Amino acid sequence: MNSEKIVDHIVSWLKEYATNAKVNGFVIGISGGIDSAVTSTLCAKTGFPVLCVEMPIHQGENQVSRGKEHITQLKNRFEKVETIEVNLTNTFEEFKNVVPITDNIATLNMSLANTRARLRMSTLYYFAGLHGYLVAGTGNKVEDFGVGFFTKYGDGGVDLSPIADLMKSEVYKIAEYLNVPTSIQKAAPTDGLFGDSRTDEDQIGASYNELEWAMTQAELGKTIAEFSDREKEVFTIYKQRNSANKHKMIAIPVCEIPKNLK
Repeated sequence: MNSEKIVDHIVSWLKEYATNAKVNGFVIGISGGIDSAVTSTLCAKTGFPVLCVEMPIHQGENQVSRGKEHITQLKNRFEKVETIEVNLTNTFEEFKNVVPITDNIATLNMSLANTRARLRMSTLYYFAGLHGYLVAGTGNKVEDFGVGFFTKYGDGGVDLSPIADLMKSEVYKIAEYLNVPTSIQKAAPTDGLFGDSRTDEDQIGASYNELEWAMTQAELGKTIAEFSDREKEVFTIYKQRNSANKHKMIAIPVCEIPKNLK
């Protein structure tokens, strides 16, 4: 993997897209995670203005501090990086006060987690509208096209996806090349949507390295009978999530009206 050439390619792609779209820059949500750190750095390297938005909702202090460390580094390296914090905790709590609450705790917690992501998406598009910016997505390949580990119309609601053709392991290599803060490179990946310390691996049941392996095996047409016990477990997790989340990865179904009815 040639990190330098990949970075140059993505930066060139971003510049060309923004120029053709006649927009003024990029806006991106900063979470303190590896994906948003890499994406925001790539956007900053274009020379276009970049607005980094922090949107805490009962956020863990370690996530907040990593995000601030990254933004400080980014502003020191690039002239056109600006930042703003919009604390959405009260907005989130107000939302909870005006909607019905179910006794099914599992579905309630998942719905509220997705609500956090959608509040953040709305906030990013508010600033995009104010400044004439594009919302840059932070999803990587295994999340966006493998297991669908993102919120539909939340962090999946973006204008363009600079790193969506990179596996998570490749994102880490790019992060190292871009000198993303070590604290972010070493942190366990987490979506931070539940207000606790659970990691992505805790939620999914497999590490990103395992999921990348499963995604590759599925693309090769391999079957579960060919694998060891742990490999079978991981492959099953991958296939189940890939199937359940297909609705996130394909175009919205459209009811096509027969011509003879029009």
